[in-house]
Amino acid sequence: MDKDIRMPLSTEWSTEQIVDVVNFFEAVDKAYNKGVGRNEFLTLYTDFKKVVPSKAEEKQHFKDYEEQTGQSPYKAVKKAREDQGSEFVSI
Repeated sequence: MDKDIRMPLSTEWSTEQIVDVVNFFEAVDKAYNKGVGRNEFLTLYTDFKKVVPSKAEEKQHFKDYEEQTGQSPYKAVKKAREDQGSEFVSI
């Protein structure tokens, strides 16, 4: 992952919550670059949703991340959900 990316984070989150969000975005990056385990990816997304339960807030964070990286977290999640027979998510 590029070191110049500003992760879409909130100052209201705990350290553990920040780690969960960063781990999810790192999994998105892996899905775009070399692939990531589907179950691992979906678990990280579930952890992300515990921190960001609001769909509107999720969309904003996804948009911020995509504008910086060109990688769509939405497409990665959609692919992971749709490819139930696959063990990996790769875009």
